[in-house]
Amino acid sequence: MPKAIRFSRYGGPDVLEVVDVDRPAPGPGEVVVAVEAAAINPGEISIREGAFADMWPAHFPEGQGNDYAGVVHAVGPGVEAFQPGDQVMGFQPRAAQAEFVRTATDRLARKPTALGWPQAAVIPGVGATAYAEVEALDLSEADTVVVSAGAGGVGSIAVQLARLRGATVLAAGSVSSFPFLESLGAIPIEYGDGLTERIRKAVSGSVTAYLDHFGRGNVATALDLGVPPTRINTLADGTAAARYGVRTVGQAEADTPEVWERLAAMAVAGNLVFPIDSIYPLADVRTAYSKLAERHTRGKIVLAIGRDTHPKHDNHRRV
Repeated sequence: MPKAIRFSRYGGPDVLEVVDVDRPAPGPGEVVVAVEAAAINPGEISIREGAFADMWPAHFPEGQGNDYAGVVHAVGPGVEAFQPGDQVMGFQPRAAQAEFVRTATDRLARKPTALGWPQAAVIPGVGATAYAEVEALDLSEADTVVVSAGAGGVGSIAVQLARLRGATVLAAGSVSSFPFLESLGAIPIEYGDGLTERIRKAVSGSVTAYLDHFGRGNVATALDLGVPPTRINTLADGTAAARYGVRTVGQAEADTPEVWERLAAMAVAGNLVFPIDSIYPLADVRTAYSKLAERHTRGKIVLAIGRDTHPKHDNHRRV
């Protein structure tokens, strides 16, 4: 029987199980995708731990994962846009970490054959999020922008998109991430106490925009630097956003197959890289989330589900 990730109570990674499930069948206007790779995301940890139980309650046994890439396995009545064998990317909340996903056709985009499965799997989530926030700030060559958690999944893509718009980018991260950040075109800045002063010393002019992916005082840092609230975007500090009126543009503002395909085309053209920190087999999902919780990744962690993506080693493979 097909495998899928499920959890039947709130808790840590230990509640995650690989279980047998029925193979889904497509209904009218739907397709079933055989998943090759699925991304894992920080928000999924909070949902699984019950932090959002009032807002987004789990319905046990609950599935997990949102963004994925794979091959169309079967199509339902009335489907003409896709055929079995098509390579696709999709976003299906709490269902992507499975061997098969049933989805409506408007939640799928075509994956270029030249794009790897792990890279394609992260585009509908972090790719769309980074695209939305950079577009919202309308960055240009006149801007100097700070990107917090610049080595992370969203941050590493936002750095590149900001650079493509001509902006000067300062990326905050650990000292060990500096070579990685420099490879993306950013000026690395060590995060933590004293960040504001280190940023001031690193630039000759003023900071004009700020992308916060970490919270923990980054909005206050941006304001201390004189960045207007309308040019600060946070994905990690709703309290500060409400207090200071800064922006909170994210994935919802770019959650379309058209955006996913645009980002994929940029990757194939060599203009954008979707960094993959490591790849784990589905059976190692607990280990993958434990690593993610450490918040020291270089890009994304991906679960390999299909044969074409499966790691060649017993544990995990860095890419």
